[in-house]
Amino acid sequence: MDIKIKRWTHLGLGAALMTTTALAGCGEPAAKDQPTASEQPAADAPTEADVEAKLEEVNGAAASSGEGEGGVAIEAALTDPVVYNIALTVAEAHVLAARDAYRDGEAQAAGEMFAHPVSEVLFDMEPVFEARGVSDFTNQFLEASAAVFAGESVEEINARTAAIIATLRTAAGHAPDDGSSPASVTTGVVADMIDRSTKMYRLAGESDFYEPYLDGYGFYTAAKDQFEASQEAIEVENPDAAKAIRGALTLLGEAYPTAARPDMLDADVSALTVAASEVFLTVGD
Repeated sequence: MDIKIKRWTHLGLGAALMTTTALAGCGEPAAKDQPTASEQPAADAPTEADVEAKLEEVNGAAASSGEGEGGVAIEAALTDPVVYNIALTVAEAHVLAARDAYRDGEAQAAGEMFAHPVSEVLFDMEPVFEARGVSDFTNQFLEASAAVFAGESVEEINARTAAIIATLRTAAGHAPDDGSSPASVTTGVVADMIDRSTKMYRLAGESDFYEPYLDGYGFYTAAKDQFEASQEAIEVENPDAAKAIRGALTLLGEAYPTAARPDMLDADVSALTVAASEVFLTVGD
């Protein structure tokens, strides 16, 4: 059983033990079609360490300093509503990916995905949440992770997911106010999720490991959900952004048809990259 220690360095011992115990009881692989111990991988095939390093590189590229592991500029989140909501949406993306992966039979990955936001973004956001009057809610993620490994039903996991998202929406209500409209904030968040999803698809195509694909699927799903919820307001305020976002989401929807990784990843990465860039061009500063 592979447990990525770096993901748990900021967690309390009790949480780490709870999750480690649950992981130890589950034998499903976190990566799709990984070679068995008796199989010899090709000499130039990326190892899991290579993929982890690439994930770190991608997640850390959003700003030059002050970032958490999830690629969020933590200090900026104190005053910038877009950055603050990006942090929440990174957590939401993981939860959506975990929910759908569990539905699609990927229990191991789902359990891990529910827990990832705690160390990847929520721990680093703790002082920001405290300053904004948001109570700690990380236990919901860890409990959902443990529930997956305990074998709760899909319906029960769906209910836990809905509860977490409701908590994230409440936290979003405490975002800093710099005068930006709700539509412009959502546009900025969606643009960021589209960019992350595109980068993860490119990374997923470099190996057979499941995590980059599932990360990208979650970012795409979060972008789609948030855009659909605010589409009318974005259309009125920034029709160019609405058009560009619809185009990018259409391509990403074809690239990420399900939470379960397809046998072939044959979407046009260049087209995805261009579409993501076009979204950013419409967002402005």
